[in-house]
Amino acid sequence: MNDSALSLLGICRKAGKMSMGHDACKQALKFGTAQACFICSDASGRLCGEMTFLAENAEVQLYSLSYTMFDIRQATGFKASVFTIDDAGFAKSFIQKLNDNKTGEERVYGN
Repeated sequence: MNDSALSLLGICRKAGKMSMGHDACKQALKFGTAQACFICSDASGRLCGEMTFLAENAEVQLYSLSYTMFDIRQATGFKASVFTIDDAGFAKSFIQKLNDNKTGEERVYGN
């Protein structure tokens, strides 16, 4: 894996600083542990709408990624179309790496 953003996700997952999948992300947003929320390019429209609503209510930035569920699975070992990063440092680093890699990260909601 040559993508530094995906490599960082693997480290973040091993450190236990991610919530992966619909239910885990809902909990992270509900209880305020999510620092940023990310949706894969092949996520369903229903999931995108629901996560947008939840992120707005939690005042958490929501990003739409150019990565697919397969890419995330390769990086983390867990198949998920939505995930949150629950550590401010990891979230900031991941977003910076997305910008550096020019992977098409797009902010959907937030400051």
